[in-house]
Amino acid sequence: MRMSVVDVGSNTVRLVVADVGDGVPLPVHTAKWKLRLSERVGPQGEIPEEAVRHLVKAVSAAEETARRWGAAGPLAFATSVVRGAPNRLDVLRSVHAETGTRLCTLPGELEGELTFLGARRWMGWRAGPLALFDIGGGSFEVAFGRGRLPDFVASLPLGAGRLTRDFLPGQDRPPEQTVKAMRREVRHQLRDVAARIRWEGPRTTVVTSRTFQQLARLCGAAPGRQGPFVERRLVRSELRVGLDRLAALAASERALLPGVSAPRAAQSLAGAVVGHTVMKLTGIKTVTVCPWGIREGILLRYVEDGGSWWTELTRRSAGVEPVARAALRIAPGPEPEPEPEPTTVGG
Repeated sequence: MRMSVVDVGSNTVRLVVADVGDGVPLPVHTAKWKLRLSERVGPQGEIPEEAVRHLVKAVSAAEETARRWGAAGPLAFATSVVRGAPNRLDVLRSVHAETGTRLCTLPGELEGELTFLGARRWMGWRAGPLALFDIGGGSFEVAFGRGRLPDFVASLPLGAGRLTRDFLPGQDRPPEQTVKAMRREVRHQLRDVAARIRWEGPRTTVVTSRTFQQLARLCGAAPGRQGPFVERRLVRSELRVGLDRLAALAASERALLPGVSAPRAAQSLAGAVVGHTVMKLTGIKTVTVCPWGIREGILLRYVEDGGSWWTELTRRSAGVEPVARAALRIAPGPEPEPEPEPTTVGG
């Protein structure tokens, strides 16, 4: 069975087309479109009409691409930048009316749960009790569990984009006191969650997301072109050195470092602060970079539990009623700028 997932994040719209007939999502085509929603939101977090038009165009392009690759209508979801918008329901309805795709938003805790599922499947049972850290643009998810799904999930307002807007809005080298203030806020938000992870004592800790992947590359991990099966680790002491390098540079200069892409250069410092702080507070010295995350978790959940949970999720996301995690377990403007040369595997 060939399926597709569309992920509307703070910076990009990502499409994954995968074969999932054996219960393992094997990608055959991936593509992404630059959107940078987080840079377009209004002062109260609302998404303006022009940005909605860009979003509609990107979702429509992703849907058409998935169809060309023989996949059914995509499972489309948006993360915190849409989830937290005051006009969220209007955005979701506009996307559905213009494209026919039902875009839904996921509660932060459910994002963590699905990401954990993807990471658990990739790492396998030999990983033992597993902790997960996932830095997004607007939120930071932490999860821990011993089984298929986590026993504990927390979603905190510590996304790399959010912290950059709050503490590092300029492109110049940030003053030392500003970085210290950001770190204090991160420590405050993480205090209780970090204590829980220390108490649980995970055998393995994994990190997902582009932010962690780029930080690992900055600290010497293998580049992405070597494929997903190359083991990649991130060491806390090396991340500390990388953090200091990022803090000493302006955003334009950070983009020249290994692994730091130009679109994410501005928020790379905030991501490094969150990553290093959570490792330090939890006492974790080394983490494994996992290539699977929320998109693979959604595909796995859909295949293993059936499509009814996704149907219910999209219905509730559209405003029928609040999403309950326990219930879910039971059950025209200018074109968006596409990334050059979308990655194709096989096919």
